[in-house]
Amino acid sequence: MTPIKLLVQPTQRPEGRTYAEYESVNECMEGICKMFEEHLKRMNPFSQSITYGISQLFEFIDRLVDLSCLVFREDTQTYKPYSREWIKERIYVLLTQQAYPAGS
Repeated sequence: MTPIKLLVQPTQRPEGRTYAEYESVNECMEGICKMFEEHLKRMNPFSQSITYGISQLFEFIDRLVDLSCLVFREDTQTYKPYSREWIKERIYVLLTQQAYPAGS
């Protein structure tokens, strides 16, 4: 397990800043996907189901004022910051693994 802190600022208003803690990179990336899905549900309250493509997810990520991850490094006992580009790369890897599981 690698402790991760996700820092999010959706708008210019500083009081909107928030953070979440996760136990792994994949769990954090899934949390970002869930955040986007919740956004879609709020925007489409009468839809029975919500579908989206990765490009829509990445556009949502790019529209956030700030998004970064702090990943704990055991060797230095510090948190290393990662940008939204790293986050998008990790989400792409996660979704690809989910779509094409090893051994199938």
